[in-house]
Amino acid sequence: MAEDRVKKIVLAYSGGLDTSVGIRWLKEKYRGEILAFLADLGQEEDLESLRERALEIGASKVFLEDLREEFAKDFVFSMLRANALYEGSYLLGTSIARPLIAKRQIEIATREGADAVAHGATGKGNDQVRFELGYLALKPDIKIIAPWREWDFKSRRALIDYAEKEKIPITATLDKPYSTDRNLLHISFEGGILEDPWVEPPEDIFVLTRSPREAPDKETNIELEYLEGNPVALNGERLSPFKLLSKLNSIGGENGIGRVDLVENRFVGMKSRGVYETPGGTILHLAHRAVESITMDREVLHLRDSLIPKYSELVYYGFWFSPERELLQATIDKSQKNVSGTVRLKLYKGNCQVIGRRSENSLYHQGLATFEEDKVYNQKDAEGFIRLNALRLMLRAMMKKT
Repeated sequence: MAEDRVKKIVLAYSGGLDTSVGIRWLKEKYRGEILAFLADLGQEEDLESLRERALEIGASKVFLEDLREEFAKDFVFSMLRANALYEGSYLLGTSIARPLIAKRQIEIATREGADAVAHGATGKGNDQVRFELGYLALKPDIKIIAPWREWDFKSRRALIDYAEKEKIPITATLDKPYSTDRNLLHISFEGGILEDPWVEPPEDIFVLTRSPREAPDKETNIELEYLEGNPVALNGERLSPFKLLSKLNSIGGENGIGRVDLVENRFVGMKSRGVYETPGGTILHLAHRAVESITMDREVLHLRDSLIPKYSELVYYGFWFSPERELLQATIDKSQKNVSGTVRLKLYKGNCQVIGRRSENSLYHQGLATFEEDKVYNQKDAEGFIRLNALRLMLRAMMKKT
């Protein structure tokens, strides 16, 4: 129909089942030019072969762009400075990638004169919200196409059947129909055999981490150096954000660090079971906390910690480009000005343990904290401090007696 005609569509293309079928479906439905955008976010796939696959399926152009350093520096590290954890467990590996993809997708659409953008997220998940909030925040007049909300396919099984019938090259199979998403920060597994939250994830799904029982029997010690809340060196070697996180993924994965199996609350309202591997991110999260413990003022630390649930929720829900996230980020980054120092960690069979921390900005005063004799702290002063803090409790007890 004429109203379906769109001149150019920029599709966020991953090479997976949904977006591979999506190229063919969009071309048939809208009869426009399909521009596939493939972001290199450190997923370590053969991206050149995915580019060729997109052209074979029907894309007229493929934009393959290396965003690994930008992803690590401006998105992952910004989030790690906030110690973001959604519902206390999830390090937001998929969530934090979406705003960067949306940003670059809109930039390509503007440059190429495209009148629409599209994504392969389902109508049940969080990613549709994350992509589209990003699009609308950056270009409110863009047309958005979400194939999963339009086409007649009702399941991934139906997509696989269609791909086989149309000879569209895919890697998903009926034996392992679960969905995966990988980038520099993590890899996620959802759906298919994992939909029963009682069933243990099979060992063969894991990609980034060894099973702790197969990890080395020897401890691995590492040192991380931080500057104003950001990791800048590993074992004395200065590294770029991408290279540092990549090395930590290798070291952490070898030691079985970073596996998480959780049931989370999606923004759209349902609960979802996800299995994640985040080896480098897990190490950085714990190390960052350790540097903060000796460099941040108590009340600043506690106030910042009170912001973590909201910040994490904003990232998970897709509000990266919102004024409230930017306000929280500015506040958090201000709190990080003195968060510089070195952390020593011990990795062993799935465990990551902080065993040392030091900083020129340290607020830890051994002379005050010691249990031995000191000449700084008068212990008798504690009596007045305690009685003043107990005053309202004492008054409450007295009122109960009357």
